[in-house]
Amino acid sequence: MKLFLKGLIRGTLPFAVMLSMYAWNNFQGRAADAKVFLFYGLMALFLGLASIIYELKQWSFRKQIMVHYLTMLVTVFPLLLLSGYHKTGSFGAIFHVFLLFNKVGVILFVTTALIARVRNSIMNLKQTDL
Repeated sequence: MKLFLKGLIRGTLPFAVMLSMYAWNNFQGRAADAKVFLFYGLMALFLGLASIIYELKQWSFRKQIMVHYLTMLVTVFPLLLLSGYHKTGSFGAIFHVFLLFNKVGVILFVTTALIARVRNSIMNLKQTDL
């Protein structure tokens, strides 16, 4: 339960910011601009909640990646389709969004892995200097 609350906090904070931006844009009469904040906020909420998957030490890294991918597939991918920012009138259009979803996922995964590796190297260097 403690881990779930941690994920909820991680997701709720950016969601609250995006929700306030959504409300402000709606108040200003810019409903078309506001919608993007709502969808990005929901995506941030799911990303924050799913981030706890990587804190389950009893799971292998491969299992964490697979569960995270499937979680994003059933939460974020439908939001991309429902947002109205991508064409969804045909199977080819939906498949294009699916490919984009996966491409961005791979880029974010590789970037995050590189940052973690550099961070760990720096931490190891600092520990050997002590």
